[in-house]
This record gives sequence, structure tokens and C-alpha cells, in this order.
Amino acid sequence: MQRTITARARERAADGGTNRWVVLFVLCVSLLLVALDATILHVAVPSLTEDLRPSSTALLWIVDAYPLICASLLILFGTLGDRVGRRRVLLLGYALFGVASAIAALATEPGVLIAARALLGVGGAMIMPATLSILRTVFPDRRERATAIGIWTAVAAVGAATGPVLGGFLVEHYWWGSVFLINIPLMALILPLGRRLLPESRGDSDGPWDVLGALMAAAGVLGCVLGIKRAGAGEPLLALPTAGPLLVGAALLVLFVRRQKRRPHPLIDMRLFSRAAFTTSVGCIVIGMLALVGLELIAVQYLQLVLGLSPLETGLRLLPLTFAAMAAGATGSYTLRRIGPRRMVGWGFVLTAAAVLLLTFMGQHDRPLLLTVGFVLLGFGLQTTLFSAYESMLSEAPQRSAGGAAAIGETSYQLGAGMGIALLGSVMNAAYAPGLASVPGVPTEASSAASNSLGEAYQVADRLGGTAGTALHQAARHAFVDGLHVTLCVSAVLLLVGALMARRLPRVMECPAEPEESYESPEAGELPAVDGSHEANPSDVPGKPAEPRVPATREAIEPAGSGRPAH
Repeated sequence: MQRTITARARERAADGGTNRWVVLFVLCVSLLLVALDATILHVAVPSLTEDLRPSSTALLWIVDAYPLICASLLILFGTLGDRVGRRRVLLLGYALFGVASAIAALATEPGVLIAARALLGVGGAMIMPATLSILRTVFPDRRERATAIGIWTAVAAVGAATGPVLGGFLVEHYWWGSVFLINIPLMALILPLGRRLLPESRGDSDGPWDVLGALMAAAGVLGCVLGIKRAGAGEPLLALPTAGPLLVGAALLVLFVRRQKRRPHPLIDMRLFSRAAFTTSVGCIVIGMLALVGLELIAVQYLQLVLGLSPLETGLRLLPLTFAAMAAGATGSYTLRRIGPRRMVGWGFVLTAAAVLLLTFMGQHDRPLLLTVGFVLLGFGLQTTLFSAYESMLSEAPQRSAGGAAAIGETSYQLGAGMGIALLGSVMNAAYAPGLASVPGVPTEASSAASNSLGEAYQVADRLGGTAGTALHQAARHAFVDGLHVTLCVSAVLLLVGALMARRLPRVMECPAEPEESYESPEAGELPAVDGSHEANPSDVPGKPAEPRVPATREAIEPAGSGRPAH
């Protein structure tokens, strides 16, 4: 294995211990950029819909294009970073993100905005796995890495908290396009910081990069998620536009896995999936994001369209959820050491399911205390789960495969987000539409149009006016709340399934007594040489079998109350 870090980075590491945390700061600002873009658009959807008048399908694409394109390209750019340099890919992602943000802000047609969101997805796919793989590299010690991941996830919650509030303020005082312009000042800050402070690193660079395999993975993920999105839009599952992408995507992913198993230098080491902790962590991330993103999008519609709150008020109402998530991320490292991955993920899912069931008491009228308590429990429970799942997944992967492992984690993150919007959105639509089938005095054509969404129902009711319009308005509100209750119950069932999955995670947090590789060299915190020289290992000798580098001893951090001493 060859680890490369530039000579310039070595000069910046005069104070090795401090430098790791400076690198973490830059990575957190990178994550803040992506997290802002993921949530800031939600409160702008009603204003955007009124201005651009997109169709229901186009609106779904505006919301979904970013996570779908990002999810499909994460493996490509994550493994490319392992080969050509993670810092190089990260900086290119910054530049592309800034350009795409400017295009999105100035869009005057739904098609242009969809294209800009797709371009943002490409930039996000460059940024996200690079931040995690660099974090995995600069924090080889699991205890320090757990603290770093806790900070990293807390910053993600900061972005999620800031996004709706900032988006609401911008929409109220300017126009919906201003929610994208906020990315440009962040780009102006992060590009020079990243270029100056981030170390360049690569993973296992032996053998050619499998371009065909990377394209197969991208097309496979895109096909699967596209099929799921079409199903979520209400199209029949067996219809060609839905089943076709699903079948082609699944076939490509199967071929990709078989190809990686045969190649001597695969993009993704498929042996990672033979580890129960790695596979279970990936599944828990998918379920956690499925619940979070789908529920958040529906909650925004509830707050604005049912309770009649402004975009800014909506963002403020969501603050308890994201501040609770920040607290969970900040305390995650301590909690993980005390109770272990299995209990932390499992009880996080249970707490989230309880919060979701509590929110079923939401109705036609505003209940601020209920919403606040529910959002606090929801944010703390989900962030606890996601933190522990990410930490377990990264710790199962060796540093040489950090880019590929990070790409798998982020793919599951984005896949879960896309599936959440599609699955919970389809459940919501299926429960909402029947309530408008036979409203007294409302024509069939008007009822059919109103069944597409609550926002469209309000527009149809305004056009009808009179008694019929009032009846349609009230029926739509009742139907939406009923659909919300059904959706929350389905989400709670999925979360409890996640809690059962968590039983396959380790009970204890095991830490190597001596990390397998160090970001700093033994002397004066120097970084490894740029020429790729490294300690001799039997795997470096041609013709001799590779021997894994494992620490001689491991320290197991037992959960509190387990009755077993640490050893």
C-alpha cells in the first residue's frame, strides 16, 4: 500500500497534534456547505412553486435531482480520490458547487433549475466522500476519531438547523433564488483554506483505476433510485418507466459486484460486506436517513400549509430538532464508549420511533409544546443512531480503502434520503388522495387536480370560490393530516426494524492499542514522505503473500453496567 501526502502539507504540520484539528475544522466547513444546500431548499419550495409553476413531476425532480445524482456518483469520485488524491477531488468539488449554485440562483425555468441541482449533485459527490476519507486518514486512533466524527455530525446538524432559518429569512426578504447564493461566500472561504491547509493523501494506488466499474456503479445506483422515485410519484411499480430503471439498475449493480470480486485491484473491497458490523451500519444509515428526510419534508409542508406559518417561522420551529441533533453529535463519543455501538444504535432507533408516534397527535391546530418535544426526541434519537453507525462503519474499513468506504457510507446516506422522499411521499399521497375523491359540490376534474398535493388543492379551492372552494379547502386539510398520521406510523415501523438490525453490531467499542497508521511521523509530527516510501512489509515483496497489519493488542471499552472489566 502506498500513502502519499504532499511536502507542503508536511511543512504545515509543525505542531502535529494541533494540525489534525485544524484539518477537521476545514472538513467541517465543507460539510456545512453540503448540509446547508440539503435543507435550505425545503422552506423555499412553496415560493419556488408559485414563481416557476413547475409540474408535480418537475417539482419532484427539483427536490430529488441533487440527492439522486450525488448518490449515483459517490462511488466513482470516492474511489477516484483514493487514486488521484482526495484533496484534489475535494477542491474541484468546491469549485463546481459554487458554479452550480450561481446557475440555480438565476434559473427562470424549471428545467434550468433541475440541471443546476444535478450539477450541485456532482459537486456534492466530490466533496462528501473526500471529507470522510480524509478524516479517517488524519485520525487513525479510534477514540480520537470518534470525537472527530461527533464534531463532524454536530456540524451537519448546525447546517440542517441553519438551513431552514436562513432559507426562511432569505425567501421572506428577497426571492427563492437567494437560498443558493449563500453557497458562494462559503466557497470564497473554503477554497483558499482547503488549498492551504488540507493534506493530500491517496489510498492503495496499485493497478489501474476501473473506469468501467465506476460507470457501472453510477448507472446502477441512478437506475435503482430513479425507479424508486417514479414509484414514489405514484406511477405503477410494474409500469415500464418504473420497473425498467429498477431492473436495469439492479442488474448493473450485480454485475459491478461480480466484476469487483474478480479484479485484483477492485474499486471497492467487497470483503468489507462480509463484516456484520460494516453491513449493519450501512443498513442503519439508510433507514435513519429514510425516516429523517421524508419526515422533514412532510413536516415543512404541514407547518406552512396546514398551520399557515411563514417560511421563517417554519425554520424556527425546526430548530429544536436540529439543536437536539447537535447535542447528540457533541456527546456521541462519550456515549459510544459508555454503552457500545449495539445499544447506542438500537436505543437511538427506539427513541426516534417513540418521537414519531408522539407526533401522530398533531392535528388541524397548532400545538407548539407537542411539536417541540417531538422534534427534540426525533433529532436526538436519529443523530445518536447516525453517529454510531458512521463511526462503526469507518472503523471497520482500513485506511487504504477509506475513500471507497466513505463512498459506500455516503451512498447509503443519499440513497436513504432519496428513498425517504419517494417511499414516505408515496405513502402520504396514497393516504391523502382518497379524502378528496368525493367532496360535495366540487367537480371531478377539480378533485383530481387537488389530489396531487395540498398546495395544488389550495389553488383549486381559490379558483372555485364560494361554498365548494371552502369545502375543498377543509377536506384537503383533513386529508393531509390523516395522511400525515399514516405516514408517521409507517416510519415508526421502519425505525423499529432498524432497532432489530442493530442487534448485529458489536456490544463493545474496541480500540487498537496502537493505531495501524499514523497521520504524523514519529519525529516532530512530520507527515509521511511524498515519494511513497513506507515501512517494509511482506506484502511489498513480489511473490510473497500479503500479511494484514493488525495491532498486537486491542482495548475493549465495555458498556457501562456490563459487569466486565476493560481489558
